[in-house]
Amino acid sequence: MARFVKGDDLILCQITSQNIKDKYAIPLEDEDFEDGALRRKSNVRPNRIFTADRHIILYRVGHLKPEKINQIIEKNC
Repeated sequence: MARFVKGDDLILCQITSQNIKDKYAIPLEDEDFEDGALRRKSNVRPNRIFTADRHIILYRVGHLKPEKINQIIEKNC
Protein backbone atom coordinates (compact mmCIF):
# COMPACT_ATOMS: atom_id res chain seq x y z
CA MET A 1 0.00 0.00 0.00
CA ALA A 2 1.49 3.35 -0.97
CA ARG A 3 0.63 6.95 -0.17
CA PHE A 4 2.24 9.68 -2.24
CA VAL A 5 4.31 12.41 -0.64
CA LYS A 6 6.46 15.18 -2.11
CA GLY A 7 9.87 14.11 -3.33
CA ASP A 8 11.01 10.68 -4.41
CA ASP A 9 10.04 8.78 -1.25
CA LEU A 10 6.88 6.74 -0.73
CA ILE A 11 5.37 5.86 2.63
CA LEU A 12 4.60 2.13 2.50
CA CYS A 13 2.93 -0.47 4.66
CA GLN A 14 4.11 -4.07 4.71
CA ILE A 15 2.00 -6.73 3.01
CA THR A 16 3.14 -10.31 3.52
CA SER A 17 1.96 -13.74 2.45
CA GLN A 18 3.43 -15.17 5.65
CA ASN A 19 0.90 -16.51 8.12
CA ILE A 20 1.07 -13.63 10.61
CA LYS A 21 -1.27 -13.72 13.57
CA ASP A 22 -0.41 -10.66 15.62
CA LYS A 23 -3.01 -8.17 16.81
CA TYR A 24 -2.26 -5.79 13.92
CA ALA A 25 -2.42 -8.20 10.96
CA ILE A 26 -5.37 -7.59 8.64
CA PRO A 27 -6.21 -10.23 6.02
CA LEU A 28 -6.47 -9.15 2.39
CA GLU A 29 -9.10 -10.79 0.20
CA ASP A 30 -9.67 -10.40 -3.55
CA GLU A 31 -12.81 -8.35 -2.85
CA ASP A 32 -10.68 -5.76 -0.96
CA PHE A 33 -9.21 -4.55 -4.27
CA GLU A 34 -10.71 -1.94 -6.62
CA ASP A 35 -8.43 -3.37 -9.28
CA GLY A 36 -5.70 -5.98 -9.34
CA ALA A 37 -5.12 -8.79 -6.86
CA LEU A 38 -2.43 -10.71 -5.01
CA ARG A 39 -1.35 -14.21 -6.01
CA ARG A 40 -1.60 -15.55 -2.45
CA LYS A 41 -3.64 -14.91 0.66
CA SER A 42 -1.83 -12.10 2.42
CA ASN A 43 -1.91 -9.83 5.46
CA VAL A 44 -1.41 -6.10 5.76
CA ARG A 45 0.79 -5.19 8.72
CA PRO A 46 -0.01 -1.55 9.60
CA ASN A 47 2.50 -1.69 12.45
CA ARG A 48 5.24 -2.07 9.79
CA ILE A 49 5.48 1.35 8.09
CA PHE A 50 8.55 2.35 6.09
CA THR A 51 9.74 4.64 3.31
CA ALA A 52 11.38 3.77 0.03
CA ASP A 53 12.53 5.67 -3.02
CA ARG A 54 9.80 5.50 -5.68
CA HIS A 55 12.40 4.51 -8.30
CA ILE A 56 12.92 1.06 -6.74
CA ILE A 57 9.23 0.16 -7.17
CA LEU A 58 8.99 -2.12 -10.20
CA TYR A 59 5.20 -2.31 -10.59
CA ARG A 60 1.87 -2.02 -8.80
CA VAL A 61 -0.25 -5.14 -8.33
CA GLY A 62 -3.49 -3.37 -7.52
CA HIS A 63 -5.38 -0.70 -5.65
CA LEU A 64 -7.28 -1.28 -2.41
CA LYS A 65 -10.83 -0.05 -1.90
CA PRO A 66 -11.17 3.05 0.32
CA GLU A 67 -13.03 1.01 2.97
CA LYS A 68 -10.07 -1.35 3.33
CA ILE A 69 -7.58 1.52 3.48
CA ASN A 70 -9.65 3.12 6.26
CA GLN A 71 -9.75 -0.19 8.15
CA ILE A 72 -5.95 -0.40 7.96
CA ILE A 73 -5.49 3.19 9.14
CA GLU A 74 -7.92 2.74 12.04
CA LYS A 75 -6.25 -0.51 13.16
CA ASN A 76 -2.97 1.32 13.74
CA CYS A 77 -4.48 4.20 15.77
